Amino acid sequence: MATLRLFPLRPHSLPQPNKLQSATTINAAAANPLRWDLGVLQGWFGGGVAEDAAAGAAEFRGMVVCYAAAPVAAATLQWASTVSAAVLMVAKGTPIQKSFLVPFVALQAPASVVSWIKGEYGMWTAFLALLVRLFYFIPGELELPLIAMLLVITAPYQAMSLRGTQGGAIISLAIAAFLAFQHFSRIGDLRRAFDQGSFIATLAIVCIAVVPCLFLF
Repeated sequence: MATLRLFPLRPHSLPQPNKLQSATTINAAAANPLRWDLGVLQGWFGGGVAEDAAAGAAEFRGMVVCYAAAPVAAATLQWASTVSAAVLMVAKGTPIQKSFLVPFVALQAPASVVSWIKGEYGMWTAFLALLVRLFYFIPGELELPLIAMLLVITAPYQAMSLRGTQGGAIISLAIAAFLAFQHFSRIGDLRRAFDQGSFIATLAIVCIAVVPCLFLF
């Protein structure tokens, strides 16, 4: 009667891939994730898997791989609208009613700015600015940032909860549309709006009007 004997496989008896070739191919694959190295697949798993991979790659041959750009972050849009509103506060080439910029900044300012204003440094800044305002004259354009800080500090939770919502975006869009109407109607025509004295203010008006529209979609 025949006896069946089983012998365990030793590690050196298994086919080992070429280490130098594998490292080179892995580095190439890391540089280009769409690249398939059939030689390494054959060394690792045998010829059958490599042939299947080659057949699959032949099916996708001729196709175009498209890369889509990442959308603009919400914080970037908030920074753009806040900086534009700050420019409008001190700009002299626009006849808008600048007090409407204060609630706009409170609704559109980035979360990091709001946290800084409500923190210790923001409160000390507002406190020292109020002391200076009591004893020295400050132009109206420079008072608006102080008023915006005080509005953010004293605003109740229900009002600040509108930030980042569609309701806050609609309110910001209504403010921006009203300011844009004032800017273009009081200047006269579109050509004068892009003159040297009003060019920066016009760009800022367009920016604060476009950003809330983007937040609605």
